[in-house]
Amino acid sequence: MLNNLKFVYFIGIKGVGMTMLAQFMKQHKVKVFGSDIAETFMTDQVLKDSEIKVFSGFSVSHIKNLKNCDLIVYSTAYDKKNNQELKEALLQKKIRVLSYAESLSEIFNNYQGLAVCGSHGKTTVSAWLAFTLKQAKIKPNALIGARVPQFKGSSLSGKSKLLIIEADEYQNKLRYFKPQEVILTNIDWDHHDYYPTFSKYLKAFSDFVKKIPSSGFLVYNFDDKNCRKMSKDCLGNSIGFSINKNLKIGKNVWQLEKHDYELGNQVFSLKYNNKRYKDFKIQLLGKHNLSNAISVIATAFRLGIDEELIKEGIFKFTGTARRLEIMGRYKKNLLIDDYAHHPTEIKSTLEGLRNKYKKNTLIVVFHPHTYSRTKVLLKDFSRSFFLADKVLVVDIYGSAREVKGKIDSQVLVKKIQEYNIKAKIKQEVLASGDLKSTTKYLSKSLEPGGVVVLMGAGDVFRVGESLLKDK
Repeated sequence: MLNNLKFVYFIGIKGVGMTMLAQFMKQHKVKVFGSDIAETFMTDQVLKDSEIKVFSGFSVSHIKNLKNCDLIVYSTAYDKKNNQELKEALLQKKIRVLSYAESLSEIFNNYQGLAVCGSHGKTTVSAWLAFTLKQAKIKPNALIGARVPQFKGSSLSGKSKLLIIEADEYQNKLRYFKPQEVILTNIDWDHHDYYPTFSKYLKAFSDFVKKIPSSGFLVYNFDDKNCRKMSKDCLGNSIGFSINKNLKIGKNVWQLEKHDYELGNQVFSLKYNNKRYKDFKIQLLGKHNLSNAISVIATAFRLGIDEELIKEGIFKFTGTARRLEIMGRYKKNLLIDDYAHHPTEIKSTLEGLRNKYKKNTLIVVFHPHTYSRTKVLLKDFSRSFFLADKVLVVDIYGSAREVKGKIDSQVLVKKIQEYNIKAKIKQEVLASGDLKSTTKYLSKSLEPGGVVVLMGAGDVFRVGESLLKDK
């Protein structure tokens, strides 16, 4: 597909998936333009660094004036009813029009495609694996759903036949891809606006795993019962990974054997098929990142990478944007931005932070993402923040697909308070309003020595940006 493209136009180019695809095409000498709303996105810097021109706002004239364009790619946040550019492109029928997932699959399916999928950890694992292979001189191709500082963007263009992608299950984008290899991080019901039942959510992953050919392999989370069950459907080799040291595990599972902390780093050893592998070290916090690291190690070994090169790669990796990313300091408080937006992710992130910052006041600014997720997982959300000293709940971020809902942040605040009373947890919890009100509250109330984590899949990072701008 890439060899036949000279000029591609992106409608809704600022979405993380759209940006990584646009950057990847630009790296392959394709002329790339796009459009999006005027609002600032976290992807703006990647697009600017890649010298990709972005029109501010949507206009029919953008489509009418396209010359020599081979392809129009659109974000599924839009359709012909809510986007005039897409409506015009579909009416003209002069230029091929594909959704983001369709266009990405046409590229992916012609490579040795390795897809990282699962409910949590996709971004970190795909970036970590790509970085480790790059360090080992494998020259992989990669498309990551976030900016990776060590890549200076969200994609890698290499000379190998291997293409690593973060494969998103939302709207069952998985159905478009034909993977050779898969990493399955975990399965935790999400995207309730698209998957009304857990069984339908499970089926999307199950169908995906069944596509792996006999020549391929699956690296799966042995600690997750659903992943373990799906591993039996893989036609290729199935390789497990586990951070549970107490399990009795059979063959073909990488198991954590020893784990400790050293100068802020996690150090550990592993066991695989009765052989021990020692002296692994990572900089990233939390048990979830320990699990992520082992999945990368298992995959890198399966791809034939030397053990010492794997150790070097996983230790040098510093993470991706919006995953426990340190933004700076405000009034002697450390500001951290994190993408966690699901109860499981919240608990894992706070566990890692609490373990490192034992003596600091831990303040969470949580920006709930979508009304449907907040409503369905309300009880789980209410039990996710117990490790924090204080919780501010921002107004719900509805996203392009949910303008309104039958729940608000006050409901979540009340539910957290009810849980705290039952569990005898002393914690201040309050609804802080919109981002502007939240910023104002923090600027007046913060006392020195705290750790403030801005948490959510929306744009809660703007709070940190505003505070740092005014300090």
